[in-house]
Amino acid sequence: MRYKELPDGELVKLFAEGNQQAFEVIVRRYQSRLLTHCYMMLKDRYAAEDLVQEAFLKAVTTIRSGRYNEEGKLLPWLMRIAHNLVIDRVRKQKRNPEVVTEDGSPVFSMLDFATESAEAARMRDDQYVTIREHIKTLPEAQREVLLLRHFAGMSFKEIAEHTNVSINTALGRMRYALINLRKKMHIHPDLHDKNIYATIER
Repeated sequence: MRYKELPDGELVKLFAEGNQQAFEVIVRRYQSRLLTHCYMMLKDRYAAEDLVQEAFLKAVTTIRSGRYNEEGKLLPWLMRIAHNLVIDRVRKQKRNPEVVTEDGSPVFSMLDFATESAEAARMRDDQYVTIREHIKTLPEAQREVLLLRHFAGMSFKEIAEHTNVSINTALGRMRYALINLRKKMHIHPDLHDKNIYATIER
């Protein structure tokens, strides 16, 4: 049987019946996508590889237990598992993935800390913390699109597929996320910097 030509649904079914080779095909088919997703968020290849392995282990457990019910949506399901693992790791380690634009430039890199005074660096650190806290208070759907777009580097087409909505809905959520974030920033005028919005909206 040419397993690599089988659709996802057939591979999952075969694996659930005990065919290990079927799952190996799934891993080869989607491992690169998951690794890219995790790496874009963590900026750490070794950590990304660990989480991809963990994601596949969780998938194995779920499928073998008969609890898999994402018929026709295997990749989005795997991406969601990997994404949640990344978020968990970030929270546990209190790490903050760097927001980047299309060309890889950091969104919040306004000045070179090496040339700043200790006081200026401390104030800027406080600003970044406040910005991140504002992002956390956005409605879940808006926050998810913002994170996927700027932390994971996903296109709006990929975001739409990942969240099971239309591209227009994904774009709309991003727009409202930026509007709400701007309103929150206006509450703290000392944190308002047009460069942030100009960069993040690219």
